[in-house]
Amino acid sequence: MNATFTGPDGRLRCGWCAATPDYIAYHDDEWGYPVADDRRLFEKLSLEAFQSGLSWRTILAKRPHFRAAFDGFDFTRMAYYGEADVARLLADAGIVRHRGKIEAVIHNASRACELVAQAGSLAAYFWRYEAPPSAPVVRPTSPESIALAKDLKRRGWKFVGPTTAYAFMQAMGLVNDHAPGCAIRAQVAAARTAFAPPGR
Repeated sequence: MNATFTGPDGRLRCGWCAATPDYIAYHDDEWGYPVADDRRLFEKLSLEAFQSGLSWRTILAKRPHFRAAFDGFDFTRMAYYGEADVARLLADAGIVRHRGKIEAVIHNASRACELVAQAGSLAAYFWRYEAPPSAPVVRPTSPESIALAKDLKRRGWKFVGPTTAYAFMQAMGLVNDHAPGCAIRAQVAAARTAFAPPGR
């Protein structure tokens, strides 16, 4: 795919936005901007797990349903989900009904609670893996995402491999992978410069 494409407003954007008009608002307003909110971080990591084997377009379209079904990804509530909740979620046509992924996300909610108790917040933990500023490189993983996935696995998290971790890092602003020439790249760079990583 081309590094950039010209959007309907004449501005250059990352080439992956050309796949569907649905991506443009997500790309312009969310992707790559730094996030310190624990629930948003947990939501994104959970949705990346659900995306495994699917397209982000599918998950993005279902995101409002996911939020409603999973209590806004409040992991402190999700940690208490039981079999009745799994059954409820498996019956919900608005989300991806995959038992393994549903159970993994619920399991990860408990691990997230443990991590907050240890690190103070999910944000303080995840921002330890921020990638240094560099030119964007088309790649499925990075040294930071490999290290993050390895540590999460050690802590008992599921469905969080290096590729999933890297997609999470790209979206949550731990790396700026907007293409050179993309109209949003400079905005994201400025947001990252102004951002004070939690726990530092």
